[in-house]
Amino acid sequence: MMYKNIGFVSTRFAGTDGVSLEASKWAEIFEKNGHRCFWFAGELDRDPEKSYFVPEAHFHHAQNKWINERILGKRKREPCLTELIHAVRSMLKSHLHNFIEQFNIDLLIAENALTIPMHIPLGLALTETIVETQIPTIAHHHDFHWERIRFSVNAVSDYIRMAFPPNSPNIEHVVINSAAREELALRTGISATIIPNVLDFQNPPVVDKKRGERFRKSIGLKSDDIVFLQPTRIIKRKGIEHAIELVKKLNGVGGKLVISHEAGDEGFEYAEWIKEHALEHNVDLHLVNIRVADPWNNNSKPDGYSLWDIYPHADFVTYPSLNEGFGNAFLETIYFKKPMMINRYAIFVRDIEPLGFDIVSMDGFLTKKTVQRVKEVLTSSERKEKMVNHNYEIASRYYSYSVLQKRLDFIMINFFGESQLCSRMESTQHPAHLKIVQHPSSHANFDHSIKGFKQSAI
Repeated sequence: MMYKNIGFVSTRFAGTDGVSLEASKWAEIFEKNGHRCFWFAGELDRDPEKSYFVPEAHFHHAQNKWINERILGKRKREPCLTELIHAVRSMLKSHLHNFIEQFNIDLLIAENALTIPMHIPLGLALTETIVETQIPTIAHHHDFHWERIRFSVNAVSDYIRMAFPPNSPNIEHVVINSAAREELALRTGISATIIPNVLDFQNPPVVDKKRGERFRKSIGLKSDDIVFLQPTRIIKRKGIEHAIELVKKLNGVGGKLVISHEAGDEGFEYAEWIKEHALEHNVDLHLVNIRVADPWNNNSKPDGYSLWDIYPHADFVTYPSLNEGFGNAFLETIYFKKPMMINRYAIFVRDIEPLGFDIVSMDGFLTKKTVQRVKEVLTSSERKEKMVNHNYEIASRYYSYSVLQKRLDFIMINFFGESQLCSRMESTQHPAHLKIVQHPSSHANFDHSIKGFKQSAI
């Protein structure tokens, strides 16, 4: 096979958000086929020798937050703000060109960076780089701006039309559900391939019992506690209040609710409300206050915990999301053969439910019937085993690594041709190791110009 150097680009590749997890799975598939993967982002927990770190590329960087505060919820954009956006775009574009040259990148994969406009300068920089270099690019879309209310009023509609997403002949677009494919075509005329989220169902998870027990103790759980796991970030659209209500209504069970992921991506107000809500309803809430690692990332600290240390302790999984692009937690729950309750969000109803999964479901609100079905699963081992085995068998047919492999192969052939991918190279030259980079932003002139733009806008 002619091996390729593949460059992943996003605002963040770290932790257990859906974009980072799916990027890790794609990288695992590519690397098993002999390709080499490299990483460009504003937050990275990957191998430093394969990473290109630019702090200004993170959506939480102070500079980008300052920009977003002045473009979201507003129609007018001040000239000095336009100049600042382009100054940051220019700096990031320089980094992207360096990234491509330093690692001899053959294929770019933009992970949500050309999808949701959380970082306007990065999207513009990436779009211009792709056009200027004509490098083959996969734009992997998870959440479009039209799916989020907070982007409906903005002062950058011109930039959004240009770069979120861009339409260029050297870009193959990938979406994670059928509704996104249809809406993308309707709004932009861009056609896309559907690649759903996947897991390696051919190889069941390997559980480290000792690590798992240490994790259980670290968050204050006893060995006989009934654990309800909410395996999501603490953001409003995850509907965590429904999980609290379920645990409360199962008061005879005496369950503990564990939330596995951190808060902060969309502020901390909802997280504080959830804590108060649990307290008011006498629900024993346990928050995982350590950074949970991506189980596919071998560069994670050996003494840290990953998602694979959390799922084995769940007696039942709650997943009452109001809206999801696909639903990583859904697949993870099935992978670990755990029963679950799910809110019938739109993509679940359209793409997943018709496949015949056996799930306890709610439809926007919690009924007595739903609570009773959860209780039946918790009290009947026979019912539980039948449910989880049935779900695993279906998921292995539709959401396995083999599905991802075949669809990526198709895209790679479109870019490089079948003969290129089927002829094996005797040797491949790879670039010298590169340490994590962070330079143009530290240039005095650039910092001075940024301060000038900000002062003129105040």
